[in-house]
Amino acid sequence: MPEVIFPGPEGRLEGRFAPAPRPRAPVAMILHPHPSSGGTMNNRIVQELYKTFQRRGFATLRFNFRGVGKSQGVFDNGIGELSDAASALDWVQSFHPEASTTWVAGFGFGAWIGMQLLMRRPEIRGFISIAPPANMFDFTFLAPCPSSGIIIQGENDEVVTPLAVQKLVDKLRTQRHITIHHDTIPGANHFFEHEMPQLMGSVDKYLDMRLDPNSPIR
Repeated sequence: MPEVIFPGPEGRLEGRFAPAPRPRAPVAMILHPHPSSGGTMNNRIVQELYKTFQRRGFATLRFNFRGVGKSQGVFDNGIGELSDAASALDWVQSFHPEASTTWVAGFGFGAWIGMQLLMRRPEIRGFISIAPPANMFDFTFLAPCPSSGIIIQGENDEVVTPLAVQKLVDKLRTQRHITIHHDTIPGANHFFEHEMPQLMGSVDKYLDMRLDPNSPIR
């Protein structure tokens, strides 16, 4: 898991990068929770997502948004962080310009940034959003949402209200040409403290389906 430093809009950004084992491998980028709540690329869920994509042969990057860890700059309420994510994806793609597909995964604040990135980057073909904060941030930019993906929520999430997430899912499901999966993990709080196996089981089941050459979702 080599440490990497790469240029961002406000100076250097710090990350961990697993290069792809073969040409034309897919690319995945993992985005961390809210910096003001202690979110970093070393968050447990972020690390598990990173390992999952790495095991599947993706060129995989997780990184610290501006002002976190060794990343330069200061928190910018999501605007600058979206630019950070775009720069990070550019950096990965500079090594893998022939990537077969691109995925983005995020937890909390990172899920919100990741879903904004979908709107900017048509090469992103799949997303995993864990506890997207639909009760805290505006998701109306998903008009329309360009990619299929999965939204995973804890049944007892005390930070992101399950009802707000359900409304987001229902809205996205009215769109044509994409498929939105939605899993609720029984008993789980916002941090999936005791339900990590169930959370990652949901992620793996979804990736098994989507990455199958015969998947009905393109």
